[in-house]
Amino acid sequence: MAVPLSSSLVHHKLALKASNTPFAPKQVFISTPSLLPSNRFRKRGPASSVLPRLSRILSRTKPPTDFRNQQNIFTNLCASTLEHGMKRFETAVSVLIIFVQLTSPIPLSGWDSWSIFHAKAVLYSPDTKVPRTGELALRKAIPANPNMKTIQDSLEDISYLLRIPQRKPYGTMEGNVKKALKIAIDDKESILASLPADTREKGYALYSSLIDEKGGLQTLLGYIKDKDPDKVSVGLASSLDTVAQLELLQAPGLSFLLPAQYAKYPRLTGRGIVEFVIEKGDGSTFSPEAGGEQRKTATVQVVVDGYSAPLTAGNFAKLVVDGAYNGVKLNTSDQAILSDKGREKNSGYNVPLEIMPSGQFEPLYKTPLSVQDGELPVLPLSVYGAVVMAHSDVSEEYSSPYQFFFYLYDKSYAGLGGLSFDEGQFSVFGYTTAGREILPQIKSGDIIQSARLVEGQDHLILPDES
Repeated sequence: MAVPLSSSLVHHKLALKASNTPFAPKQVFISTPSLLPSNRFRKRGPASSVLPRLSRILSRTKPPTDFRNQQNIFTNLCASTLEHGMKRFETAVSVLIIFVQLTSPIPLSGWDSWSIFHAKAVLYSPDTKVPRTGELALRKAIPANPNMKTIQDSLEDISYLLRIPQRKPYGTMEGNVKKALKIAIDDKESILASLPADTREKGYALYSSLIDEKGGLQTLLGYIKDKDPDKVSVGLASSLDTVAQLELLQAPGLSFLLPAQYAKYPRLTGRGIVEFVIEKGDGSTFSPEAGGEQRKTATVQVVVDGYSAPLTAGNFAKLVVDGAYNGVKLNTSDQAILSDKGREKNSGYNVPLEIMPSGQFEPLYKTPLSVQDGELPVLPLSVYGAVVMAHSDVSEEYSSPYQFFFYLYDKSYAGLGGLSFDEGQFSVFGYTTAGREILPQIKSGDIIQSARLVEGQDHLILPDES
């Protein structure tokens, strides 16, 4: 694992020289003998408690000498057998504990508890359900009708069920789709009523395609009954895309009011798409696409989310519109692709650290999340291609006014729960949705030839500077 980002990307002056020193929480291994029966325990074992009682019972009958000799032989034999068995048990336990300490990823802290420390619980938990793709994170971040969110959650669960190897729980999947279909039909009026008047026609068409017997959820239900995982995956992706489009129509702006002190900042009140054209700084080329030719430039597309990070996304969108990133060099490490400072005349705003916690209705400002205590962001860092603002060189409570990076998430740099050790410490404001395969080909010295806001300029609100 590499050093956490907070120690390498906290300032905009970062040279991005990745350290090979692994980061690992302090581990406290218990001593193997502490798990073995003590001498005190052995004295109270069967050989020292059961056998004396047996001897007393036999002594009351005053058996003949020969019988007593036979009883003594039997007693000694039992004691010897039990003692030999106890030694074999101790040896087996010792071997088992050594094997567990060598192979278990969980540090053993003592005999009383096999669990990890609470402070690291979320990082180590293999059940942490955070979005693993930018598309999933962006879908979950849309503030939409509660009924649509229930439909979405029911369908998203199928994505996790599809990961189960061998026998997949198709019965559970079928129940999830039927639940989603029932909500869509029973709550039709509520769903359609939340559409703005100017998008209602398009919304009706999307709703019909979602519940139509020849497509949408009905088709997905058929694939599940056929137990075809490939078709289920395709049908699920199509249905979730329809749900996301319908939700975007239901969420034309922010669902919360920004604090008054931040009214002077640019803000993005919805989604935007930024297109980067990257060129090689050394004159080489990018690897060709399937069947294509060598390329001198490559395109990377990013969806910028103002629903969860309106100030950060707004500042970034304004910089793009102003041409601040055109001609900017990139620096790379194992974990990130970081932009240079940018042009001083387009240096941007000193936006406070802005993170929307999962389950909350508005972002927190100047406050990192405590992932160890179970706080998770709506837009997680732990996704390959996450687009993030670096920290200010003055204070970690603020993002850099212009310097951003693409996060190259790798599970080998993360905790055992799959979360980056810097999760909840940076303002994530978007994800790479096209051109992800280009990111690992970018090297230090490559250049952003151009950056354009191709969608969402109508959502960009600039402050009145008069």
